[in-house]
Amino acid sequence: MIEIPSDLHKDLVPLAFLLGNWTGAGVHDFPGAEKCNFGQEVSFTHDGRDFLEYHSRTWVLDSEGNKVKPLETETGFWRIDAGRKVEVVMTRDDGVVEVWYGELADKKPQIDLATDAVARTAASGPYNGGKRLYGYVKSDLMWVGEKQTPDVPLRPYMSAQLKKVVSPEDVERWAKALPDDMPDDGIAFFK
Repeated sequence: MIEIPSDLHKDLVPLAFLLGNWTGAGVHDFPGAEKCNFGQEVSFTHDGRDFLEYHSRTWVLDSEGNKVKPLETETGFWRIDAGRKVEVVMTRDDGVVEVWYGELADKKPQIDLATDAVARTAASGPYNGGKRLYGYVKSDLMWVGEKQTPDVPLRPYMSAQLKKVVSPEDVERWAKALPDDMPDDGIAFFK
């Protein structure tokens, strides 16, 4: 269910499908790094201004799905203009700061992004840039990331499928919105 908060900045309405807390798992695979499954928590929040605040944490999972160690952390800010152009400023824990540009697809909740600028600290590893695709598919947030280094051409390196985390407040609000005349057995509601 996509909700549009009443205090969401009007320019951000096309990005409302991103709002909330998401959790799930994916695969990390890039030359020079160990291939692994990872867990992820993502949040997209807003405070009424013309941007979404983004935070993502990932961690390596063992074969039983337990957290083993941190993988990557990202924070950033997402904006969109009237022409559906999206811009993202992102900082990663490995010492990389990126500016991403892309656009929201026409008539579907899908965003294609590519790096426009990359700045790295001396401690960060080699990195030239990347691409990302985010999509809202059957109530899940799915994404795939590609990256390139001086030695590795652009290629997929991470992808995940995330489920929206529902808070007790959401459940209570939805329960209050149910019609008073809903049948006791619930079956007639679907007829």
